Amino acid sequence: MAKDNKKAVSEITAMDVDFAQWYTDVVKKAELVDYSGVKGCMIIRPYGYAIWENIQSDLDRRFKELGHENVYMPMFIPESLLQKEKDHVNGFAPECAIVTIGGQNTLSERLIVRPTSETLFCDHYKNIIHSYRDLPKLYNQWCSVVRWEKTTRPFLRTSEFLWQEGHTMHETEAEAREETLKMLKCYEDFYRETLAIPAICGKKTEKEKFAGAVETYTIEPMMHNGVALQGGTSHYFGDGFAKAFDITFTDRENKIRYPHQTSWGVSTRMIGAIIMTHGDDNGLILPPKVAPVQVVMIPVAQHKPGVLEKADEVKRLLAKNFRVKLDDSDNSAGWKFSEYEMKGVPVRLEIGPRDIENNSCVLVSRVTGEKTFVSLDNIVEEVGAMLDKVHSELYNRALENLQTKLNTAHNYDEFLDIAENKPGFIRAMWCGDSECEDKLKDVTGGVKSRCIPFEEENVSDTCVCCGKKAKHMVVWGRQY
Repeated sequence: MAKDNKKAVSEITAMDVDFAQWYTDVVKKAELVDYSGVKGCMIIRPYGYAIWENIQSDLDRRFKELGHENVYMPMFIPESLLQKEKDHVNGFAPECAIVTIGGQNTLSERLIVRPTSETLFCDHYKNIIHSYRDLPKLYNQWCSVVRWEKTTRPFLRTSEFLWQEGHTMHETEAEAREETLKMLKCYEDFYRETLAIPAICGKKTEKEKFAGAVETYTIEPMMHNGVALQGGTSHYFGDGFAKAFDITFTDRENKIRYPHQTSWGVSTRMIGAIIMTHGDDNGLILPPKVAPVQVVMIPVAQHKPGVLEKADEVKRLLAKNFRVKLDDSDNSAGWKFSEYEMKGVPVRLEIGPRDIENNSCVLVSRVTGEKTFVSLDNIVEEVGAMLDKVHSELYNRALENLQTKLNTAHNYDEFLDIAENKPGFIRAMWCGDSECEDKLKDVTGGVKSRCIPFEEENVSDTCVCCGKKAKHMVVWGRQY
């Protein structure tokens, strides 16, 4: 059995040979997803969905601590409703799935399967917001959305995906802007504290902002291979949607005003970020806080008297604090070691007859492979300490990758050289003209503006593309 599993692990393509194939191998062999009969749609298997549930639980707690409430909107949007905000509909029209028949009857109005829910929330808000006393409205929705993608890859880009979308309404512009940045900070903290992923945060350029937004802010983590993944966005809409949907309220001076709106969201794409940031040639490495199994217990020589009984006793003790699995199947210990390494379980606990005699066990880190002999008297504390260490090691390793692959271009030729020869992000000055964005994307075969970081550094006085006076430092990169 061990030999068979070693073969399975060996079938995972090496990251440095073909990163895209490595990714596909991992999501399949770790049993995160399966392909469905609908092109571009994935089946999220129990192990993959458990990761999503842990992500959802953590984020949901954070949202509620900030005062947000969960709601649920319909899946279908009447086409006339989507048409109310011109920029918004133009942005999503190419990706919309449209229902034209209900039952056996042609519908009098076509229905859009939601690509996002701004219009549905606005249609609802106009019925429930009348006075400043009704504000703010801090709503969030957990659901799936559909965007008819041409090219798909599990978790990263699928025609249907799971996400959360926050939609809030505020009395003043200042409150809405504060909410927009507060939620981006919420995402940044979550990525760091829960997913062990560092990221660059900032504002999207005018060309790259969300359809219908005044401003879009983004969190941009870097994957192992130097490619960006837009990890989450937060949008300030101003009062544009409110005017389009005639949402008004009476303010404190008895005047009619339009509320100011925000929207923010993250999706199952985060699971792709986990895989590509932390994984290695042996498979997944999961951050402890979202790992379905934080500790896997492998009884050694389990056929010998007392081994399984002691293992079960230790499991019941650990299960009070951690997500623990005791694998007492008849597979060999070697098979189990390889299996759970491939599935990215953060900590492995080995216990056998000699360990029991010494009142001890062995803990093994998935990140470093380091073995630690610990006393069973302190097992809860020792496991907790190793899980914390795994998180720190994952974060520090990802941070080093980000810093190592963050290059600076001072002129056009330098930009092209880095884009061709050095995977990663490029810091370079920009004049503010979208034509320069288009040109750089075209000549490099896909390097785009990721964001204008909050902490800009003046690395040059002129635009890296056209040579005119620079307005901003931009972080550029290829993206998934």
